[in-house]
Amino acid sequence: MTITPRALVIRTAGTNCDAEMVRAFELAGARADLLHVDALIADPARVDDYHLIGFPGGFSYGDDIASGRVLAMKLRETLYPALRDAAERGALMIGVCNGFQVMAQVGLLPGPDNGVWPKQAPPQPTVALENNASARFTARWVRVEPNPDSPCVWTRGLWQDDATDSDAMLLPVAHGEGRFTATDAVIRDLEERNLVALRYAEDINGSASAIAGICDSTGRLFALMPHPERYTAWRQHPHATRLDHAMREHDAPGLRVFKNAVAAARESNPAAPAS
Repeated sequence: MTITPRALVIRTAGTNCDAEMVRAFELAGARADLLHVDALIADPARVDDYHLIGFPGGFSYGDDIASGRVLAMKLRETLYPALRDAAERGALMIGVCNGFQVMAQVGLLPGPDNGVWPKQAPPQPTVALENNASARFTARWVRVEPNPDSPCVWTRGLWQDDATDSDAMLLPVAHGEGRFTATDAVIRDLEERNLVALRYAEDINGSASAIAGICDSTGRLFALMPHPERYTAWRQHPHATRLDHAMREHDAPGLRVFKNAVAAARESNPAAPAS
């Protein structure tokens, strides 16, 4: 039986990339619902209904204190058990830009070393997204390099296309606090376990090891600073009219990211009823 996986996109005040993420999930074949975080806090069991969970970009709560901090604290205090249970049952999650900042601060990434999720949110995050090295907001398209050895479900197969070596493997970024930082030991662990799923091909913000995105050990939880939801069609490429027409035989890289996750959700829920 072919199912239609259900995707939950969580928004709050200041979120501004939620519509794009909903559309990306739907283009990829999922049924997407956009819910305010307060509706989930009032009924955390609603999280159980979803195979995919998205934390979109934007400026949640105006990025008061720090980017994503207020939303992350709300999630830690109220929805961590529901999100932990979702991770344990194999739900796929993605955080983009502000969503990456949130997932890191909640403790959803890089995830537990032993695969066993703690009952309580970790006391402090092990990775962070800090001010860009330039101390300026950066908004541009950047070349990215997926890691072929990563277990990341979302980036699966992106490196196999001929487009990887062309102008096609670009993604847009728009952030002021996107510089990935962690201790040397954490960076070394991420690299040794291939949890660095995506790197910048050039220095964009001073991120350690040019890290643009990481995943957990299952590859089902993924977060990145670039915006794949803004690149679901070739016409969105900044030089679309100059792209090789042969590239159009494949889906645009951003759409493939979401299609990978939807396909994995179908594979993991073969007996689930269509919805």
